[in-house]
Amino acid sequence: MKRFLSLCILVLCSFSLWAKAPEVKFVELTTNKGKILFKLYNETPLHRDNFIKLIRGKYFEGQLFHRVIANFMIQGGDPDSKGALSGQALGNGGPDYTIPAEIQDGLFHKKGALGAARDDNPGKESSGSQFYFVQGKVFSEAGLDSLETLRMKGRTFSAEQRQAYTSVGGTPHLDFNYTVFGELVAGFQVVDAIAAERTDKLDRPEIDQFIRMRVLSKGEAKKIQKLIQAGKLIQ
Repeated sequence: MKRFLSLCILVLCSFSLWAKAPEVKFVELTTNKGKILFKLYNETPLHRDNFIKLIRGKYFEGQLFHRVIANFMIQGGDPDSKGALSGQALGNGGPDYTIPAEIQDGLFHKKGALGAARDDNPGKESSGSQFYFVQGKVFSEAGLDSLETLRMKGRTFSAEQRQAYTSVGGTPHLDFNYTVFGELVAGFQVVDAIAAERTDKLDRPEIDQFIRMRVLSKGEAKKIQKLIQAGKLIQ
């Protein structure tokens, strides 16, 4: 009996070792300013799968980055932005569902992070479609200390968060409150260019910034992975 149990454990361990890691999904987003390439985290499967479903259903085609704030973020995903008139208030559109929060300590708002927008709800559930890319700014250690004191409710930034926020920058005050479900691997300059656009009183760019997205094929994704591993793309 003991020998049989040992064999079962050995077989299970073998399956674990040979099990393939989940494929990483990459998305290409085309804008007026150029292309952005980003990956979706497997650690946030609900957000990942919903986003892929929307992209493949052409949900985002013709939408705008409707809310842009320099040194903070650029936001899109409102279906009401398609063909929106100049000066029209945007930001309330989306599917008739929300996504359960998948907030995790290791996924945070460094520059280039992809986050899910949401309204003020106790469960911190995400909008079904609205998203943002973090531009942010670089913080000092003292600035992060102040944020911990004023806004973090007993939480502290990890060494990894501090390293990111004091080097590439980000929006640390959003951590632990919004789901981060992906990050840029290329196109940081495009985010900067959109963030630099002149905006109206509603934070909408005066010149419409259009969105088009597609999920990369398996072959394309493998090539991107090799470039990342070779250090030829900023991860």
